[in-house]
Amino acid sequence: MTYEETKALLRERGQEQLLRFYPELDRAGKARLLNAVGKIDWSFEETLLHPEDLSGRGRDIRPIEGMSQEEIARRKAEFGRVGAEAIRQGKVAAVLLAGGQGTRLGADGPKGAYNIGLTRPLSIFECQMNNLLEVVKKCGAFVPLYIMTSEKNDEETRTFWKEHGFFGYPEEEVRFFEQEMAPAVDFEGKIYLEGKDAPALSPNGNGGWFSSMSRAGLCGELHRRGVEWINIYAVDNVLQRIADPVFVGATILSGVNCGAKVVSKTCPGEKVGVLCREDGVPAIIEYYELTPEMAEQREADGRLAYRYGVILNYLFRLEKLEQIAGRHIPVHIVKKKIEYVDAGGTPVKPDRENGFKFETLAVDLIRPMESVLPFEVDREREFAPVKNREGVDSVESARALLEKNGVIL
Repeated sequence: MTYEETKALLRERGQEQLLRFYPELDRAGKARLLNAVGKIDWSFEETLLHPEDLSGRGRDIRPIEGMSQEEIARRKAEFGRVGAEAIRQGKVAAVLLAGGQGTRLGADGPKGAYNIGLTRPLSIFECQMNNLLEVVKKCGAFVPLYIMTSEKNDEETRTFWKEHGFFGYPEEEVRFFEQEMAPAVDFEGKIYLEGKDAPALSPNGNGGWFSSMSRAGLCGELHRRGVEWINIYAVDNVLQRIADPVFVGATILSGVNCGAKVVSKTCPGEKVGVLCREDGVPAIIEYYELTPEMAEQREADGRLAYRYGVILNYLFRLEKLEQIAGRHIPVHIVKKKIEYVDAGGTPVKPDRENGFKFETLAVDLIRPMESVLPFEVDREREFAPVKNREGVDSVESARALLEKNGVIL
């Protein structure tokens, strides 16, 4: 768009502040700003005007039956054979959700590049790839890997993988694609400027991963390769088991549209999303949506009724993903601390929440899947989240679990 077209658009939408510094920018800066404004997804305006009621959809919440570790152990050989054959036939791909930064860990750059090693360099990326390479060795076939980055870390992520030789994986088996971005706004809905020539944008949450893949033109490639299942997983769990043949086989044999790796909660109040049934269909609800009575509810054998905590490791049937691709998934309005430049052009780093970001969540893809297998795993072997620098779900706790699993740090 030209400057005049951009000015008219922003005047119509009440966002003229985005051109505040335009007159003082050089030619390149002006071009960057106009280009950035031209790419803004304005759907956030409707989200703010008519926020969705995410507090309940009938709220008939009940426990869900899952596959226990005991049953999995009994049928491990059967599941493993089916899963390994699917991998050898090229029916399974993996998607790494890696759009986040390492800010909360006290580091610059992509979260996956964070060095969790003590005596040697060992990134989160490498920890996860070592697990995937075990599957490759066992099955005798590579799993196509798609890595979702963000505008904030795409270049750094690509460079990091190249510098580390793709962690022993063939470069031709790895594809990168960018997550879509959404504006960050103040409490009045005005888009912040993060720089004089840049509107404040942030990744739009991990729920849009499939639409981002589609926009990047990768779905055609999935079909050409004969992919039928996609295993998505989060970057912030250093013990992620990717394309686990036993998990793949169990999901296929169960005849469901989605498998979800889950862990048994350590206590009723553990702060983890819970897989259950909501209004008759499988769904994931937040820990704070359970009443105290529900959280404490137990089965006859003493186990928690609502015990299945999710670890963001899902296996989706590609055909079903494509069927629901056009459906709306909820947009969450989240209060955040948003860095910006003030009216004088001075960078501001707020010490409290000062605006909204807009996010979709992968957990909201579970309801439209309609059929889901909760697949229980040993949390000490598969769940070591790295969300904080210290304390719960921290670098320290993840290192302890890595060492417990025989990883040399």
